[in-house]
Amino acid sequence: MQPRINFAKAAPEAYQAAAAFDRFVVKESGLAPAITHLIKLRASIINGCAYCVDMHVKESRKDGLSEQWINLMSVWRESTVYTPKERACLLYQS
Repeated sequence: MQPRINFAKAAPEAYQAAAAFDRFVVKESGLAPAITHLIKLRASIINGCAYCVDMHVKESRKDGLSEQWINLMSVWRESTVYTPKERACLLYQS
């Protein structure tokens, strides 16, 4: 799957800043890995970026999140698999 645009080539400084921000959020925020995956995956779903959704689904699987947890993200309001904390994050992003 190809991204719509190669951000690293189109805007290298912006790409580096986004990558640094991501490293900070993931490594230094203290957030549980499931919460960071939830935020990234839900944002990609909202943005309609198939490349990013695919990437974040693969990362979520690699870190042990269940297929059910991943698959129900787009209908999270109807699902019972998300914790109250996860649901609060999803509500904030909607």
